[in-house]
Amino acid sequence: MIKSHLGIISFFITLLGFVNFSISQTSLDATTMQALKSSLNLTSDIDWSNPNPCKWESVQCDGSNRVTRIQLKQKGILGTLPSDLQNLSELTVLELFLNQISGPIPDLKGLTRLQKLNLHNNLLTSVPKDLFSGMSSLQEVFLENNPFVSWEIPDTIKEATSLQNLSLSNCSITGKIPDFFGSQSLPSLTNLKLSQNSLYGELPSSFTGSSLQSLYLNGNVKLNGSISILKNMTSLTEIDLQGNAFTGPIPDLSGLKSLRVFNVRENQLTGVVPPSLIGLSSLTTVNLTNNLFQGPTPLFGKSVGVDIFKSTNSFCTDVAGVACDPRVDVLVSVAESFGYPKKLAESWKGNDPCVSWVGITCSGSDITVVNLKKQDLSGTISPSLANLTSLETINLSDNVLSGSIPSQLTTLPKLRTLDVSNNDIFGDVPKFREDVRLVIDGNTNIGKDGPSRPSGSPVASRGRNASGGGSGSDSSKKSSNVKIIVPVVGGVVGALCLVGLGVCLYAQKRKRPARVQSPSSNMVIHPHHSGDTDDIKLTVAASSLNNGGGSESCYSHSESATSDIHVVEAGNLVISIQVLRNVTNNFSEENILGRGGFGTVYKGELHDGTKIAVKRMESSVVSDKGLTEFKSEITVLTKMRHRHLVALLGYCLDGNERLLVYEYMPQGTLSQHLFHWKEEGLKPLDWTRRLAIALDVARGVEYLHTLAHQSFIHRDLKPSNILLGDDMRAKVSDFGLVRLAPDGKYSIETRVAGTFGYLAPEYAVTGRVTTKVDIFSLGVILMELITGRKALDETQPEDSVHLVTWFRRVAASKVENAFKNAIDPNIIPDKDIIASIEKVWELAGHCCAREPYQRPDMAHIVNVLSTLTVQWKPTEIDPDDLYGIDYDMPLPQKVKEWQAFEGLSQTGDDSGSSSSAYGSKDNTQTSIPTRPSGFADSFTSVDGR
Repeated sequence: MIKSHLGIISFFITLLGFVNFSISQTSLDATTMQALKSSLNLTSDIDWSNPNPCKWESVQCDGSNRVTRIQLKQKGILGTLPSDLQNLSELTVLELFLNQISGPIPDLKGLTRLQKLNLHNNLLTSVPKDLFSGMSSLQEVFLENNPFVSWEIPDTIKEATSLQNLSLSNCSITGKIPDFFGSQSLPSLTNLKLSQNSLYGELPSSFTGSSLQSLYLNGNVKLNGSISILKNMTSLTEIDLQGNAFTGPIPDLSGLKSLRVFNVRENQLTGVVPPSLIGLSSLTTVNLTNNLFQGPTPLFGKSVGVDIFKSTNSFCTDVAGVACDPRVDVLVSVAESFGYPKKLAESWKGNDPCVSWVGITCSGSDITVVNLKKQDLSGTISPSLANLTSLETINLSDNVLSGSIPSQLTTLPKLRTLDVSNNDIFGDVPKFREDVRLVIDGNTNIGKDGPSRPSGSPVASRGRNASGGGSGSDSSKKSSNVKIIVPVVGGVVGALCLVGLGVCLYAQKRKRPARVQSPSSNMVIHPHHSGDTDDIKLTVAASSLNNGGGSESCYSHSESATSDIHVVEAGNLVISIQVLRNVTNNFSEENILGRGGFGTVYKGELHDGTKIAVKRMESSVVSDKGLTEFKSEITVLTKMRHRHLVALLGYCLDGNERLLVYEYMPQGTLSQHLFHWKEEGLKPLDWTRRLAIALDVARGVEYLHTLAHQSFIHRDLKPSNILLGDDMRAKVSDFGLVRLAPDGKYSIETRVAGTFGYLAPEYAVTGRVTTKVDIFSLGVILMELITGRKALDETQPEDSVHLVTWFRRVAASKVENAFKNAIDPNIIPDKDIIASIEKVWELAGHCCAREPYQRPDMAHIVNVLSTLTVQWKPTEIDPDDLYGIDYDMPLPQKVKEWQAFEGLSQTGDDSGSSSSAYGSKDNTQTSIPTRPSGFADSFTSVDGR
């Protein structure tokens, strides 16, 4: 009986302790939540006034009044997070995303029941080292788009064994990708996003056999090495590796049966696009642009949205699915044995290896010499060389080649010399004809079954002699039919002869400038020494602009001390004022194409019928500011060449004259076709054309932002600065306000300039600029393309003058058909067009988000638009849709090539169009010299069209 009473007493004591503990924990939760309330600057629409946190908006509790969920998303909240959040030990969901919370993420290691942590798009500054410690229940983590100080992914993430989604894009992460993202450490992980960070190094081996379905690593720049590990990641459905430095070929992806998205844009990948990728039936989107892929242009199924842009790769032809020349196939196979090196992929372009291919010499169409000496080649010697039956010389010396000499090479009927000296060749030497000169010295393992040292050790360790050869002690014992050549004496004599020849040539150049005909029939290149023989400045004159007067050409400054023409930078195209007077009929009124804020644009016609546009700065604005913008445009356009940026053909600085010469764009500006088509006698643009123009502009600006040698911000994107060619393809123009983009996520402060209605709010108010100001401007242009309304239109009711404000109101409207009613009535919609417009509508809204960090980058815009344009393009990829430029080709020649592709007519006035390029004659462009007083929002009532 006593024992029974003792048991009951013990039970009640335990229960009382549990109740006290529960009360204590509930009280601790309440204290912690009050601390959270105090540290956050809540907006007026969030009611946290009740003493019981379980009654607060966006807070949930369990039956014991323990806090389990905090979900304050997109509320405009400021403030910081308190240090004792870890006391909420029953918390399962913490969502505070799309606010402006700053400061560090506190220590959360006590939240052992937490399943979802979502803090993305805030202003948080740091991450605790043990963030994931003890979080075995954690399933989803979203921390992207926070300005953290640099940090590395902590090892404690391995403790989150239930993790499924990890999104850490744009989080300032540095270091290598940790080697624990495989199924052993994180068996449930299916989605990994580490985009837009500062990661470097190769893909980790732990990816092999992982359960990952989505892998986003785009925009890390320094991620490099092979992507061969992808072939072992058979669960993948989405791969985005854009904007990194990966090299080598695409591996066999036949095992990735569910792969839908494959984006490797902007890397340094080489080799042939494998049939295993082309044949995947699950594919919906493929992006291969800006790599060095070789072989035939791949032909994907009609249901696949493809972005290849053949001219940015090294495909043999422009037409998808067309086979390469057999000689090209052989040489690509040779490159495969070398691991598809980047150096060869950059040179071995096109379908004729006898035209400017590195190391290839031909007699007629027959390849007679393959000379790849000192090309840092690794791998093995390809037996495919035996298929080039006209070969007389093969020189692969001074590389890091291994393996044996293929016996197939002995069948080459015309072979006279095979030089494989100073490599890692091993094995027996095949028996060649006696008249074949075989040079094999410097291969210490010739005659042996394999290398005698670990694979990959430096070739330099062999101790070459001064001539580049080795001792040759082993190779001197080879078969009697092999003639071993060690050209020491001949090499020295040859070197001395070359030195002497170089001295003679240098002396000749010092006597008089040489006149060298460039590959373009219209260009003459004149080297001028500037005191340093290594710094030869090239002043290039377009001889077709010369009009027959040699003394008037751009190089007259080197022949006459009285000329007042200056070269801004080496390589610019300087043209004399007299030539420009001649071709524009002395800048006559009849030749005016349009007027802008800094001058007038005239049409000119060369003696061969080629049309040009000459922008002449008004003498009244030739000030320091005007000259700065003039030089800015020259500097930018001579550094950047792109299919969708208007080409600068030349310029002139002569006394008070400042002139720029552009390619002529016969169909005028987008502004004319969008807003003034009736006055100009044009037809309204259909949706297909508007979409194509938007994509052209996005690609041009994407090049400015991320693909050029330097990154630039345009600052004045608007329809009047978008020019159209005869084929209605668009090019971005007017680069006088361009600025170098700051590194990383930082902004720079500059004088506010641009056009009202297209200015991003943060730029207009603070003068601080990032690439996101161009995103905003492009968003406004997209809105104009959809609605047919101007960015600022004072003919509209007062509450609808500003397009973006009106657009946002329509987007938020719950009125039926509000979206459809906003579409330009000149667009004839059907079901597919409405669906396409709706996607661009959504994209435009994102581009014009109030906060810069909420706007997408240009690569995302290009991807969205290119996917939409697929449904409007023919099933065969348009061979005219070129991208980028060959920097080895003179610019005027490249422009002519573009024009040839576009089918531009070089005769007649306006090709049947009454429009004039660069705006109508009364279309004055407004540049904003300073920020207006009181200008505090996105827009102003001034019409700066």
